[in-house]
Formats: sequence, C-alpha cells, structure tokens
Amino acid sequence: MKIVLTNDDGIDAPGIRALGKAISGDKILIAPNKEYSQCGHQVTTHQGIHVEKRSEIEYAIGGTPADCIRLAVSHLCPDLSWVISGINPGGNMGVDVYISGTVAAVREATIQGIPAIALSQYRKGGKPVNWKTTTRWASLVLEELMKHPPQRGCFWNVNFPYLEPEEPDPEIVFCKLGTQSLPINYRQEGDYFYYHGNYSDRTYEQGTDVEVCFRGKIAVTLIKL
Repeated sequence: MKIVLTNDDGIDAPGIRALGKAISGDKILIAPNKEYSQCGHQVTTHQGIHVEKRSEIEYAIGGTPADCIRLAVSHLCPDLSWVISGINPGGNMGVDVYISGTVAAVREATIQGIPAIALSQYRKGGKPVNWKTTTRWASLVLEELMKHPPQRGCFWNVNFPYLEPEEPDPEIVFCKLGTQSLPINYRQEGDYFYYHGNYSDRTYEQGTDVEVCFRGKIAVTLIKL
C-alpha cells in the first residue's frame, strides 16, 4: 500500500515531517516547494509545473496542493492507495474547507477516486504547535480511519484541539461540518483593506466540527464532494 503525503505549507514544513512520523508503511512525499496556505483548489493549467526529485520517495512540486495530487496520480505514483494531507498548523474546520489548500489536496484525491484524509491542528490564540503531541494523536486517528476508507465521493477531515500539556488526550468525536461564516473584519488604511478577523470569534452550531474542536475534542468529519 503506497501512501502519498502532501500539504499546503511546503515540503520542508514541520507538519508534513510530523505526519511522516505518524504513519508507518510505504509512503512518498509529493508536496509544494513553497507555502500555498489558503490557496483553495487552485490548479495550474497554463504554465509548466517544475518537479524536483529529491529522492525516490520525495518530490518538491512547483505548484499547488491540488497540482501535487494530479501529478501523483498521473505520473509520480499512479499506484497510490491513500492521500494524507497535513498536518496543518491551524484549524481547517467548517467553511475553512473551501479555502484550505490542505483540504483541497484530499478533495482532488477524492475526485480521482483515491481515499484521503486531511489533518489540521487548531492553534488557540496562535500558540505554537506541540508537534510531539500532535504526532501521537495523528498516529492514533490515522490507524483508526484507515481501517474504514470513506465511501466513494467522500473524504475524512480531522481537526485536533488545542490542549494544555497537563490535560489528558482528547476523545475522538465524529461530527458534521459547520456552515457558519468566518468573521469578516477589515482594517482600512487609505485605499487598502487588511483582514483581521479573529478566528476564535467565529460562530458555530452545537455538534459541528468547530464546536467539537473548540470544546477540546478531536473532530472527525466525513465530507462529500
């Protein structure tokens, strides 16, 4: 079983390295050569995409996360069995899934008929990620989810909560996707508008992935195309 690992933070980001540690087995990194955070499902069709083969199991792609999966399926790893994207340093829950490059990678995999999982670590107040803890949680969640591939046309989206170091490991909760808008706030300086919405101020409904993650649980959501 070949597993393709990707992200939207770049192939050298700590999150994808943590993801590699969380997964045992035959894996290959096919990820952007630079950060593409919040690029959504952007694809490259009108210019060349540079591919740097760093080793037999590592490719740095001059394109978006969705480009990475298209190249993986068509040329670099056509016999892949899974696509795992992340671990993103920041939440990708609710309507974030339409903005996130992390999630776009697994959406593209799903379009191509490949089972896929996106993983993100919510950062409360922008606090740094404890990659050791997140890696342990990712290993446990992936072991469980990969026993149960999503039905065709669907993918798994996982968000880890922020917890203090002394708190016990969180419960895994299967929940629905939130649909409430992110805060839309801008600061104006002359002719320029700068976004400064507070992520933690977003509204949410009970039982959604946003509520579950903010409550300190691991939110696992099955998302349909």
